[in-house]
Amino acid sequence: MDFEKILLLLTLITGSVWVYDRLVLRPRRIAQAQSQGLPAAEPAWLEYSAGLFPVIFLVFFVRSFVYEPFNIPSGSMIPTLRVGDLILVEKFRYGIRLPVGHQEIVNTGRPERGDVAVFRYPSDPDVDYIKRVIGVPGDVVRVAGGLPEVNGQAIASPLPAPLQLGPGEVFRVSQERLGNTEYISLRNAAPAPTFAMISHPLREFCQQTSEALTCTVPEGHYFVMGDNRDNSADSRIWGFVPEGNLVGRAVVVWFNASEVFSGRWDRLGSIH
Repeated sequence: MDFEKILLLLTLITGSVWVYDRLVLRPRRIAQAQSQGLPAAEPAWLEYSAGLFPVIFLVFFVRSFVYEPFNIPSGSMIPTLRVGDLILVEKFRYGIRLPVGHQEIVNTGRPERGDVAVFRYPSDPDVDYIKRVIGVPGDVVRVAGGLPEVNGQAIASPLPAPLQLGPGEVFRVSQERLGNTEYISLRNAAPAPTFAMISHPLREFCQQTSEALTCTVPEGHYFVMGDNRDNSADSRIWGFVPEGNLVGRAVVVWFNASEVFSGRWDRLGSIH
């Protein structure tokens, strides 16, 4: 059972006790205390059950419908996001959904090109992934050598200077622009072999050659890629993200222990 379901269960249990106390137990306590000329005392078990309901409900509501914290476990979004980043995800940006079952109840918007989106991995919905939205429904996305084109327009401008993040970690750098969003993407210093797309239900929307992958994004789906292009398992391999799998838009990095304790605060803030 995941944390979301545990929170829902705790909310239902403590809420039920809270309602029963307000409607039944509390009036009995007050009546009994008044008949004895004593102040009404709340039992300890109620303090630790019904008394916690407002706090648990607030946490459940905010986490389910407003903002949810996530931890970045891999380097697939370097340099935008790094291992250990703690981020906040705006849950209401892509529709308000039920916390269990994830059915949409209010349409509040859809991903835009360039968004950094969190979603449930199509092959295992219990696992959350984070990638950048490259193509929205109807777009034709062509990827060659890790550099995408959207509807026939190149979005990347390779930069001449390489980037070194650590010993032996040298990357080719590109400046990319999608809509109003500008960001940096990386490719390994040595060209990586072409990614091989696996079979998936919408494989017929893609054509792959030894040089490039070209996909037409179907209705209700999105094409996503990691900013660390040669080190990301994304739509080039496992296909499109269904609309129903969307969790929210990553909006801010609020902490990274290894960087903050080393005196580096510059990466904390909005995600682009």
